Amino acid sequence: MNSENVVLDKSMRFSVRIVRLYQYLCSDSKEFVMSKQLLRCGTSIGANINEAQYAVSKNDFLNKMYISLKECAETLYWIELLHRTDYLTGTQYSSLLGDCKELQNLLSSITKSTREALEKE
Repeated sequence: MNSENVVLDKSMRFSVRIVRLYQYLCSDSKEFVMSKQLLRCGTSIGANINEAQYAVSKNDFLNKMYISLKECAETLYWIELLHRTDYLTGTQYSSLLGDCKELQNLLSSITKSTREALEKE
């Protein structure tokens, strides 16, 4: 990964965590429905960030980053639900929540600054 692009690096590391959590939930907890939802949205964050790197315009870039932000919000929901239904321990929950909120903050900042730059044009 590109060590100069923090959001790309963090989203990839987060995606790997989500895939490993999905594998764990399926094999150890026999939980397939919520974990599949988490897998889809949790890995979609990084996929859309990567796609945004090849945007054809600033508006296209902004749209992809907004999609990532929305996927991040959905991921937070599934992490919370998995915790409240006792599939995640407090430690797992806190760690995942922290990483996801960090991504959410980065994406919020990126979308805000991009939107402001577009408004000035």
